[in-house]
Amino acid sequence: MYKVVFGLTAILAAGGLLAQDGQAVSALGRLEPQHGIIKVSASSTPQAIGGGLLAELLVEEGDDVRQGDLLAVTDTAAVLEAMTREAEVGVRYAEREVEAARSKEVESCVRADVSAREAERRARLHEQGVAGEEEADSARGEAEAMKASCASASTAVRLSETAVDVARARQVRVEAEWQRSFVRAPVDGRVIDIIARPGELIGAAGILELAQVNHMKAIAEIYETDIRRVKTGQRATISSKALENELTGTVESIRQKIQKQDEIGTDPAARKDARIVEVTIALDDSEPAAGLTNLQVDVVIQP
Repeated sequence: MYKVVFGLTAILAAGGLLAQDGQAVSALGRLEPQHGIIKVSASSTPQAIGGGLLAELLVEEGDDVRQGDLLAVTDTAAVLEAMTREAEVGVRYAEREVEAARSKEVESCVRADVSAREAERRARLHEQGVAGEEEADSARGEAEAMKASCASASTAVRLSETAVDVARARQVRVEAEWQRSFVRAPVDGRVIDIIARPGELIGAAGILELAQVNHMKAIAEIYETDIRRVKTGQRATISSKALENELTGTVESIRQKIQKQDEIGTDPAARKDARIVEVTIALDDSEPAAGLTNLQVDVVIQP
């Protein structure tokens, strides 16, 4: 019985499941860029509702890019550029319509003013007995008609000015849609994988993967039984045969969810269905890890 218990304890210790107070906590983990791997894709547009084609790819794997840099262009760019030019012409046409409406307004209102003065003159002549009542009434009717024509022309000006606003709003919308054809870097980072090439359909996986490799982290998978021994601020060492030297870092955060273990070591005695908590460790120097995203590492967190 004692041999069985001792053997089980040895197996648990070998698998990293047991840690005594005051001892370091060891675990498997992986290297990961800040905010993980960013899958960069193209925006959806009405012109590519079934998925757009990649027309141009302006970067390659390993390229470092800055936020806002142009990465790729989809095949909808040409169509949307033409629509943008059409919208610009529409704005100019609407502006010319305003000019024409204002000229007509001036003409109509001048005629209305002349007709009003003529009606007043005929009314005075009628009072003096020089002009007949019919002639005065005719002049008064003409003045009222021209006054209405002036008001109508003024309304036409306001309507044409509104049409300019509508045309400009359409231009802004079409230009915004056009810009969605250009894929730009959402953050500073490095292109770590190319998923689609020019001529290929852009699928759910996107166009490329981007990573902020200048801020690498180690994600340690700490067994749930050991997590109480881990606190933010503790120092840690990270090692792997792929690394020339050990890396060091500081426990930055402890994630709030217990989950199944992802990183499986080669120890046949280790549990394969263990439940773990991911702990983020900020590396003191990201440069040695910059090209090793998802590398499996051994992590030791000091007490």
